[in-house]
Amino acid sequence: MADLPLQPGSMIGILGGGQLGRMLALAAGRLGFDVVVLEREADSPAGRVCAHTIVAAYDDAAALAALAAVADVVTYEFENVPAAAVASLVGMGVDVAPGPLALAVAQDRFEEKTFLNANGAPTVAFAAADSPEAAVDAVARIGAPALMKTRRDGYDGKGQRWVEHAADAARVFAELGSVPVIVEAPADFVRELSVIAARGRDGATAVYPLAENHHEHGILRRSLAPARAAPALTEQAERIAARILAGLDYVGVIGIELFELSDGRLLVNEIAPRVHNTGHWTQDGCEVDQFEQHIRAVAGWPLGPTRAIAQVEMLNLLGDEADTWSKLAAEPETRLHLYGKRAAKPGRKMGHVNKVRPL
Repeated sequence: MADLPLQPGSMIGILGGGQLGRMLALAAGRLGFDVVVLEREADSPAGRVCAHTIVAAYDDAAALAALAAVADVVTYEFENVPAAAVASLVGMGVDVAPGPLALAVAQDRFEEKTFLNANGAPTVAFAAADSPEAAVDAVARIGAPALMKTRRDGYDGKGQRWVEHAADAARVFAELGSVPVIVEAPADFVRELSVIAARGRDGATAVYPLAENHHEHGILRRSLAPARAAPALTEQAERIAARILAGLDYVGVIGIELFELSDGRLLVNEIAPRVHNTGHWTQDGCEVDQFEQHIRAVAGWPLGPTRAIAQVEMLNLLGDEADTWSKLAAEPETRLHLYGKRAAKPGRKMGHVNKVRPL
């Protein structure tokens, strides 16, 4: 195990070489750390800004051993990294943060909601199903319409379908691949919010202002932050975040997606044990952004301040929208963040902009 806090010049390992890994690596570099990435693609966005890249599958035993040999601590940029890979690293004496519990909870939507409810973080009603008959029964108990989701591997709206009538549940179950699913009651929400929070090695926590989020076709299009929110709503979100962080014995930054109901209550939609798209606004809107905060936490450094210093509208650039970079770069209120991905595809996140205004 590494001696903490990590000294500048130490090596931080990242599982995953996408845009989140890239922005984590850039933040680590600012603090004087070197970064090694384990990534399947040789020409990854994160790999091109890192000191070293190990090109292999995430569960490749030799690659994990090579990562363990050079990294002082290891973190990950997405929650679908194989849990067995993290267990293997831990077995080799590597400090992995966030820990295996956070990964296990976030990788299974049923386990996630069960954990949330057990730790005082309310969600919609839900039920699990692993057969067509169980799916019909689950929808009948929850009530239609209901949202059916695969328990694993869903993101950006993938792996989920609405079930309008209980009689349709078996068909929808088959459309989702006849794999274990969770059936969720709809949330009668007035808006979608999120809170980005962090917990350090010493148990200290830091919470960012709320963001208001707008999705299209299951993909985040824009976030507005800090969101307009009464103090009671902000306090409710902070209590939820504190319970989740403590329940997971968490180290690092976590994204918590929330539904605000008409009566002012908050329900947790889902959690992401990593830096989060709805926290990108912090890069230009806060004293310390979510990426630096995550590096600080996993390195055992003190957490930084989370106070907002600007009002930000974050817009995701999807597909060829990133081709307008020249126009965007000329806008004085716009801060452009491009991910260095080689090929633009419809719906693919190629970058984002933060439109900054005074508070």
